[in-house]
Amino acid sequence: MSEVSYVSGSSTQRLLGRTIGQQLDLTAADHGDREALVSRHEGLRYTYAQLRAEAERVARALIALGVRAGDRVGIWSPNNAEWVLTQYGTAKAGAVLVNVNPAYKTQELGFILDRSGVSVLIAARRFRTTDYVTMLEEVRPALPGLREVVLLGGAPEPWAIAWEEMLARAGETPVEALREREAVLDLDDPINIQYTSGTTGLPKGATLSHHNILNNGFFVGERELLRPEDRVCVPVPFYHCFGMVMGNLAALTHGSCVVIPAEAFDAEACLETVQEERCTALYGVPTMFIAELDHPRFSTYDLSSLRTGIMAGSPCPVEVMKQVIDRMHMREVTICYGMTETSPVSFQSMADDDLDRRVSTVGAVHPHVEAKVVDPVTGRSLPRGEPGELCTRGYLVMLGYWNDPTATREAVDRARWMHTGDLGVMRQDGYVNIVGRIKDMVIRGGENIYPREIEEFLMTNPAIADVQVIGVPDERYGEELCAWVRPKASMTLTEDEVRSFCKGRIATYKIPRYVRIADEFPMTVTGKIQKFRMREISIRELGLQRAATTETA
Repeated sequence: MSEVSYVSGSSTQRLLGRTIGQQLDLTAADHGDREALVSRHEGLRYTYAQLRAEAERVARALIALGVRAGDRVGIWSPNNAEWVLTQYGTAKAGAVLVNVNPAYKTQELGFILDRSGVSVLIAARRFRTTDYVTMLEEVRPALPGLREVVLLGGAPEPWAIAWEEMLARAGETPVEALREREAVLDLDDPINIQYTSGTTGLPKGATLSHHNILNNGFFVGERELLRPEDRVCVPVPFYHCFGMVMGNLAALTHGSCVVIPAEAFDAEACLETVQEERCTALYGVPTMFIAELDHPRFSTYDLSSLRTGIMAGSPCPVEVMKQVIDRMHMREVTICYGMTETSPVSFQSMADDDLDRRVSTVGAVHPHVEAKVVDPVTGRSLPRGEPGELCTRGYLVMLGYWNDPTATREAVDRARWMHTGDLGVMRQDGYVNIVGRIKDMVIRGGENIYPREIEEFLMTNPAIADVQVIGVPDERYGEELCAWVRPKASMTLTEDEVRSFCKGRIATYKIPRYVRIADEFPMTVTGKIQKFRMREISIRELGLQRAATTETA
């Protein structure tokens, strides 16, 4: 009888039973003189002692603004030191930090602020070409619960105060009052709301506790073998779990230093930061690593200080992983898998895993976490080696979606299993391979095709820098494959050459019928590919509107 697809992560290390504020106190006591945060684009540096002091100044200022424990404080900003100070300041004040995507426009912004009940919003004045101030002026009248807006940088507005103005009010809150506030906070209190659109239209607020994200950050850092002397380059956005949990909290729990290369991802800024700051770890989604490897001056940068890091956020092409290990010296780089609703990491490779495990799987289950692969229809656990929906359970599962019990029940079942919506295969050794999203699977004439398999194959073509495969409607077969291909710099590639590369190497039905040579892919601010946008564009460009409206059983 085949072993069932179930694993549980054992560990000799206990879960951390403290709040984020208490962890900051402990780390500052142990590593006060060590550098904790470097923001290169702002020219700012903080030791752990300074970081704690500044975080407490933010907490006291928020209390002076009338923020109570459990109140929601939003932050709408690209990466900067103020984001990190707000993260720790709200944790010490017991406020629930609401992360607002820097790419949001007025409709999304208004929806998030209203749905979560944000009373104080800390916001940048602008991001890239987007004027935040103008958008805030537009949405404020419809948000009676938004009592205060704090603007980062520049002068105040008639309806908003400046960051420094807010900090100046810290003196109105005695230190003793902050200590009294901290004394009543509990590790299971909600402390963060992260909005995720998931597979439906409107964003849902995954509500996470101190216990959720502090422990997840700790165990992520353990798998990376982080140490106090490590310096972690974090180009991924803080508004997402990747930046604020896997970046900030992993470093906090290990006394390591977070280095911010720029307010948003820039390949050259990352390479320069690693060289100048002697970073030992680098984070990124696959598209970020691809951009760094493909940078025309890549070979001129000294990246020899690197040893570890994380590649996560979307499926990691095998060929890219090999290059990161070989050309970027990241011999202990780890792959992480998870979702916002699970704080986020549930699976991660080990720093000493062999190449096969690191490039062919998302790793082993995390400590204190359970996982199983089930039949998406019946919910029954499947034998190892069979694809099904991956489910996870444990301390990392969110408290629920903010004020949305119906959506919570749809995602987390009665036994507290989080249904990921991802198709996974559990190997005999317990490691898991993600073969796609349940909704991404392409069914062509009755054949189930997993786009990732085709993507991995096409990435072995030396002329291809990146590729994404989607399903598009077809009147005869139901769906056909469409490959969006981005050639490497200075290289050319035709649609016929891509198909010729496939012939004789993969099954005929897996060869993409359509090929689109592209300079870039539609993606989110976190670097995640938006396959639904690619599908929309492909349908329009290929004239498949009629097939898209064909009714199916």
